[in-house]
Amino acid sequence: MVGTNPGAECWEALKWRPSADQLNRLAKLQTLLRGWNDKVNLTRLVEGNDYWVNQIFDSLWPLTSELETPKRPRVCIDVGTGSGFPGLAVAIALPGARMTLVDSVGRKTAAVKAMVSSLGLTDQVSVRTERIEITGHDHLCRGMFDLAMARAVAAAPTVAEYLVPLLQPQGEALIFRGQWSKDDTSKFAKVLKPLRANLKAVQVCRLPAGRGIRHLLRVQPTSPCPSIYPRSVGTPNRTPLGT
Repeated sequence: MVGTNPGAECWEALKWRPSADQLNRLAKLQTLLRGWNDKVNLTRLVEGNDYWVNQIFDSLWPLTSELETPKRPRVCIDVGTGSGFPGLAVAIALPGARMTLVDSVGRKTAAVKAMVSSLGLTDQVSVRTERIEITGHDHLCRGMFDLAMARAVAAAPTVAEYLVPLLQPQGEALIFRGQWSKDDTSKFAKVLKPLRANLKAVQVCRLPAGRGIRHLLRVQPTSPCPSIYPRSVGTPNRTPLGT
């Protein structure tokens, strides 16, 4: 059991408080990351505010409305999950969500799978080792998700091409960004047109503990994404839409 309340500043900022079980799982995830870091070098953001603010809070702050109904069934995907974020934090915070975590690096997905098992999340979380361009054309994934998210993966146009094809008609893509400007918004709107999607909102958050400003782009489909997207492996990153 966790004796104190790590991340207390984060919960106050989120206006959400984890249950005892959720807090213990989040703390256990930190311990698991420490262990796997010795083998795989997953992430440097493991200790103190690096973990509780830059990993946990930064994964959850865009989901304040979802956190109000945590047991509601949702089908979600985390693209380029890396060390398991935001996907594992979201799975712990939203027990009603079924999560798919995707990454192309096998040593990372092996570690994430082991952490999923250790956290008792195997019935809730599945892990795929493949390029997202492949996932986006798989009939089990294309057009199936309520929420598709990506954090620290690539430029916004590239990420949009990864995520939009995965969305069901009322779904949303959550694109995590650091800096963002009005000029970026204008350019991004043009990028979304061929994907048949639009930018619903740009959210802004100042992280606790002076950890900087974050932005979130909420993207919704306007009609089914054309079948050519995502383009072949590597193309969305080499030649982003709008260039």
